Amino acid sequence: MTASVELPPVEIPGYAGGPFIHRPRLLDEHLFVIGHPYGCVQSEQAEEAVFGTDYEEAANLNSELLQGGHWPVFTVPLTDRHRLYVVYRAFPDDPGVDYLLHHPDWEQAEMLAADDGHFHGPGLRWHELEATAFNALPGGSTQDPHARLLLLLPALGDDLLDKTAVDSVVQALAARTRVDDPERAATLLLDEQGQAGPAHWQADDRGTWTCDGSYAFRAPGGLPPARLARISAALNPW
Repeated sequence: MTASVELPPVEIPGYAGGPFIHRPRLLDEHLFVIGHPYGCVQSEQAEEAVFGTDYEEAANLNSELLQGGHWPVFTVPLTDRHRLYVVYRAFPDDPGVDYLLHHPDWEQAEMLAADDGHFHGPGLRWHELEATAFNALPGGSTQDPHARLLLLLPALGDDLLDKTAVDSVVQALAARTRVDDPERAATLLLDEQGQAGPAHWQADDRGTWTCDGSYAFRAPGGLPPARLARISAALNPW
């Protein structure tokens, strides 16, 4: 179920862009849902499994969203007033999809991942992605956990997926798309995991999670320690 009453942010602190437009109904459109993880598709087999005969139409919609005068933005609520933003960055010369985390008390949003020609990420562990998608919190662009999972999937990079991961993505694809073989598509998406591929994550003695991704914001030294810590705290509140 989409939340069409939510207004787009006037601004995202520390993030240059916009004007933003909230388009939650896109999350109900097959072509958008299969086109959104475009950067996760790294082989001909995955391309065929995810797009099938809809490749051209999905690519055209994706291109249209990244060339408009308004930037589509989607939101996912987290605990304690934290919020994830997924922004279609429609700069003519630098289009892409950005994944950001913010809290009203922070001076700026934290960039988790950028899915574009100069990929930066990953931004999420599987456990963080799954917990966020299924947190059942009201608000945001949609309250449907399957839609939330597929919206956040391109920010994933994790070499220690648990055995429920494929099943969760299969169920999401079956619920939100017309993909012919959701199990094959899910398996290939999780095998490839986007431009950067899987990353290894570890937590320090304070519970701050970082990864070994070469282009990750959440790598040691990618951000100041205090900012890495607050990202981990927001995404791992349990």
